[in-house]
Amino acid sequence: MNHTNQTEELFSCYSPSVVGYRYVAVLWGCAVTIAGTVGNLMTILAFALDPRLRTRFNVLIINLAAADLLYCTILQPISVDSYLHLRWRSGQLWCSIFGLLLFLSNSVSIITLCLVAVSRYLLVAKRAVFDRVFSDPGLILLLVSSWALGLASFGPLWSVYVFVPQVCTCSFHRTRGRPFTTILLFFYFFVGLGCVGAFYLLIYRRVQLASQALRRYRLSRRSSRKKPASSVQGTDDSGVQSGMVNTRSCEVSSQADLAQNKDEITSKKASPSAQSPATALNSSASNKPPPGIVIAPTSSTTAASSSHSATSGDDGEFKRVTRMCFIVFLCFVCCFVPFLLLNIADKHNRAPQVLHMFCANLTWLNSCINPVLYAVMNRQFRQSYHLLLTRAAAPFTCLWTWRQALRS
Repeated sequence: MNHTNQTEELFSCYSPSVVGYRYVAVLWGCAVTIAGTVGNLMTILAFALDPRLRTRFNVLIINLAAADLLYCTILQPISVDSYLHLRWRSGQLWCSIFGLLLFLSNSVSIITLCLVAVSRYLLVAKRAVFDRVFSDPGLILLLVSSWALGLASFGPLWSVYVFVPQVCTCSFHRTRGRPFTTILLFFYFFVGLGCVGAFYLLIYRRVQLASQALRRYRLSRRSSRKKPASSVQGTDDSGVQSGMVNTRSCEVSSQADLAQNKDEITSKKASPSAQSPATALNSSASNKPPPGIVIAPTSSTTAASSSHSATSGDDGEFKRVTRMCFIVFLCFVCCFVPFLLLNIADKHNRAPQVLHMFCANLTWLNSCINPVLYAVMNRQFRQSYHLLLTRAAAPFTCLWTWRQALRS
C-alpha cells in the first residue's frame, strides 16, 4: 500500500491552485491535437498530390510537418490526459518514451528551421552551392541526418526522463542529467535558433543590396526606354522548382536593352544554366546581341547578379516565401522563449505552478500553427488545402443534396 501511494505521488501534479486551470489546458490541448493533426496531415497530402508543390524547398517543409504531426497525434493526447486527471497514468516506461519523442520532435524542428534558413541564403548568395547541397541525394541525406542527430542527442538521456509535476508532463530531470542536458539545450535553442536568425539577417541584407544595385542600374538607362516583359513560366510559390530555379536576373534585361541601343554596352550575357529551358529558349531568341559585340559586365550588373532570385521576375514570390519562413521561425521562438526563460529564472521552483503550466502550454501551439501560416501566406498551399477540403466534403455534399431531393 505504501509503495502504491508513493508511486501515485511520484506521478501526480495535483495542486489546489491548478484544479480550475486544468480544464483550460484540456480544451487548449484538444484544439491543438485536432488542428495540428488535420493541418499537418493536409500539408503532407498536399505535397504528395499536387505536382506544383513537389519542390526541393517544400521537402524541408514536409520534414517540419512530420515532426509536428508526431507530436500532435501521439504526444499531445497523452498530455491532455495527464492534465485532465492531474497525474501521469501511463507508467515509467511510456514516460521515458514520451520524453525522448518530445525532444526528438523539437530538435528535428529546430534543425529543419536551420536548413530552411540556409537554403534560402544559398539560393540568393551561392546558387552553385545550393544546387550541390540541396540536390535530391543531398536532401535525403539531410533529412535522415536531422532525425538521426536528434535521436543521438537525446537518446542517451533515457535514464533521466521523469515526470515533472510543475508542467504535468514527462521531461528530463533538472539536475540528474547535467551538464549534458544544459549543453544540449544551449546548442539547440540558443546556438541553433541564433544561427537561423543570423541567416535571415544575411538574406535581408543581400536582397536589399541587390535591389539597390538593380534600381541604380535601371535609373541609369534611358527613362523613355520600354521595360522588357518578364514572362516567368512555371514559377511556384517556393521560388525553387524540382529542377532549376526559374529566375531571370538583370543580365537578361540588359541584353534586351542592348538590342534596342547598340551604342551602350553595359550588360553581361545571362548564363543558360541559371534559367529553365523555356526561359533560356526565349532569351536566346529575343535577346541575342548583334554579331561581333562583346558584352562586358559592369559593377551594377555584377552586384545585382549575385542574387538571381532577388532581382528576377519572381522576386515577389521569393520574398513572400522567405517572409513566410521567417514568420514560422518567429512563431517557434515566441512559443518556446517564455518557457525557457521561466526555467532559467526559477531554478528553485518558487514561481506559481499555474505559470509553469501556462508557459509549457504555449509550446503546444508551435505544432499546429505552421499549416495556418502556409494557408495564409502561400498561394499554392492555400489552393491545395481548398482542393483537399472540397474532396473530403464531396460525399457529405452529395448526401445532403440527395436528402434534400427526397424531401422535395
